[in-house]
Amino acid sequence: MRLREPLLGHDLVAMAAPLVKWSVQAEHVDELPHILHQAFKVAHDAPSGPVFLSLPINVMEEETEQGPFPPTRIFPRTSPDPEGVRSAAELLAHAKRPAIICGDGVAFAKAQGDLVALAELLGAPVWHESLHHQINFPTSHPNAREGLRSDHAGVRQALGDTDTVLLVGGSFFEEVWHTGENPFPDGAALIQIESSPAKLSRNFSLNVGLLADPKQGLAALREAVSGMAGKDFAEAARQRNDAMKETKAAELSTQEDRAKRLWDNTPIAPSRLMAEIKAALPPDAVIVNESITAHADLKRTIPFEQGGDYYGTRGGGIGQGLPGAIGVKLASPERPVICLSGDGSAMYSIQALWTCAHHDIPVIFIILSNRTYRVLKINMNIYRQRFGLPGERPYPHMDLTDPEFGFVEIAGGFGVEGEQVTEPDKLAPALKKAFASGKPYLLDVVLDGKV
Repeated sequence: MRLREPLLGHDLVAMAAPLVKWSVQAEHVDELPHILHQAFKVAHDAPSGPVFLSLPINVMEEETEQGPFPPTRIFPRTSPDPEGVRSAAELLAHAKRPAIICGDGVAFAKAQGDLVALAELLGAPVWHESLHHQINFPTSHPNAREGLRSDHAGVRQALGDTDTVLLVGGSFFEEVWHTGENPFPDGAALIQIESSPAKLSRNFSLNVGLLADPKQGLAALREAVSGMAGKDFAEAARQRNDAMKETKAAELSTQEDRAKRLWDNTPIAPSRLMAEIKAALPPDAVIVNESITAHADLKRTIPFEQGGDYYGTRGGGIGQGLPGAIGVKLASPERPVICLSGDGSAMYSIQALWTCAHHDIPVIFIILSNRTYRVLKINMNIYRQRFGLPGERPYPHMDLTDPEFGFVEIAGGFGVEGEQVTEPDKLAPALKKAFASGKPYLLDVVLDGKV
């Protein structure tokens, strides 16, 4: 059998091209300043995304007298077309049951405050799209609803009898399970604000699409709606806001009751873990979340008010949490950083612990050890239900047992101190010790993993 020769640079460029915004290979070291300047520009231009640069060995060994390009100051905020704003405002000002769905474009534009103001003016509930990296709307706000499901039927169910939907700063939608349904109620008007024309009306027909920086677009919409709305509109919005306050209070009470009911369970219930973390969190802490199946308990328990308080994972992949937390700590060295990761997810990038120890990066890692790939079992159940397969079948190769992972031993081998917590009453002192350590530290918390 003839072995294939190693991949050449141009092979890699061709392989990467369908997956990135720009794929290129440097042929000479003198090209690097120009290529790198263009690479960063392409990556950051809306819609932002990755680029791929191939560096052959000869280029890496060469020297150049060409210096890097100087920094460029670009002011990319664009204002929406006035006619488009009027058209969108008219739809919103006459809406009886408006709703808003937001994505990470809101946080990137630092437009959370503008979104809050518009939601309160409209009396509109606000959902995050299912996969989001940042906090685009404060989770404790009365108008904040829980994250949408990752299928169109679930989106439609959440929206109920909504008659006008505002989409801003997102992909809309990334389905995990295809249902073939329209995610919007029949006859609902659709408005979208995006900073890039590539995202406007990409998946659905719109009544109004506004090409604008989300901050500028939301502010313009709020001003226009305020100018059109009368007393009846304001009263109806107030009633909707009051109703959502009651709903939010009921949701918080339900979560507290659930935590109390499961408080002494062994293995530890995720709801208790999140309650204990909330009680122990140091001021101004940042949470990097890759807890997957426990994220609902996290979001229902710990309020996240603004961008930078929370970082999630995008795209549905796993293994980003541990190294991502290191990046967050380096970007915000003055803030405590706590990483929540499932045990299966952590094993994809467990070597990040060594990086923390080697460079003395004080991230606190909390491993949620349910000893299984629980999200895969949940998805397997959905799959079996959809295709009428027996539900009592086993889950091959999805349990992380025989032997179980020894995260404390693994962490010690990388130079990071750690502790395993198996009893609910040991959580509070363990968290207190970890948060006060001032150095990289790992807690292996054994949780209930039942599906």
